[in-house]
Amino acid sequence: MLSKFLISRFIKNYKDTSNKIVRDSYGYFGGLVGIILNLILFSTKLIVGLITNSIAIIADAFNNLSDVASSVITILGFKLASKPPDKEHPFGHGRLEYISGLIVSFMVILVGFEFIKTSFNKIIHPSNVIFSLIPFLLILASIGIKIWISKFNSIMGKAINSSALKASSTDAFSDVISSSCVALSLLLSIWVNFPLDGYIGILVSLIIIYAGYSLIKKTFNPLLGEAPDKELVKGIRSKLLSFDYITGAHDLVIHNYGPGRCMGSIHAEVPCDISIVKIHEIIDKAEKEISDQFNLYLVIHMDPINTTDKDVKASRLELLDVLKSFPIIKSIHDFRIVGEGEYKNLIFDVVIDFDPNFSEKDESHLEDNINIDLKKIYPNYNAVMTIDRDYIGVQ
Repeated sequence: MLSKFLISRFIKNYKDTSNKIVRDSYGYFGGLVGIILNLILFSTKLIVGLITNSIAIIADAFNNLSDVASSVITILGFKLASKPPDKEHPFGHGRLEYISGLIVSFMVILVGFEFIKTSFNKIIHPSNVIFSLIPFLLILASIGIKIWISKFNSIMGKAINSSALKASSTDAFSDVISSSCVALSLLLSIWVNFPLDGYIGILVSLIIIYAGYSLIKKTFNPLLGEAPDKELVKGIRSKLLSFDYITGAHDLVIHNYGPGRCMGSIHAEVPCDISIVKIHEIIDKAEKEISDQFNLYLVIHMDPINTTDKDVKASRLELLDVLKSFPIIKSIHDFRIVGEGEYKNLIFDVVIDFDPNFSEKDESHLEDNINIDLKKIYPNYNAVMTIDRDYIGVQ
């Protein structure tokens, strides 16, 4: 409830998350809250660590200080990503938000490695950890604050679909785990005399490193070109098929240039005997409505298909029966017949699941087998096919 109250109180028009200004406000506000709370946590834990002579608490304190730097970089990332397009970057600078998250991830890992070294030295040169109730309670309070920060960033990240804020949420939750280890170290120091603090410090450091690795993976994937969200793919395809005369859709490609800066292209199957002017108007309307609904720039390519010729329809049904023997094939599209007389070519595309182990030799073998089965029905026909890989998992 507090998170939603703060969002509604400090972000103007907070419900209009498709608005670029509102989205940037989410990023700035999330970063500012992170700076304030992590500075408080750093100061508190550093004091407690010095008082109790606990390297684990000091390590956890400097982890919070790195979170301050992370929040600063997050704000800068949103600021730079909001720069308008220019000649060198016609689709804007949105990917800078991902890059800022990547920088934060490397900073987290660096902190983790630094405190592995410090904790190891603590094991070699041990000193007593002094348990005190007040510092222990402060650590517990910091755990509660970090739980709230994680939830707050999660709500913010989901609201604007920001990988940077979602990563901050994951980072904060890892801090909950590390701080819990520190609290356990303090508590066990009452009964344990060996340098448990150093071992707990190494455990905390490993948690920090793992959190950094997870953040790198999440922020690096959009830069590498990850597959689009399956719900987005289904939504675009379903919406496109709702328009008159569009009977099929395939070959959807989406390029991510940053949050809210996507460009897509898709092929739409339309009757070959319809007026070009009429279908062009429908395609234009579909492009505009889908682009507005899903907040992207969509280009639709028309694939004319024969939907009335009896021979074409019959041959297509026969081909589908043949392809039932090949479970690897998910669907076909762009089916047509070329040639005259008895000797004809059936031209079509087949869609198979993406499998990196399915080689060109396997593709050739698949084509040969389909032709063998097809000739049992049409001895004078040849199948000329193109194999499409389903990279996005939805057809």
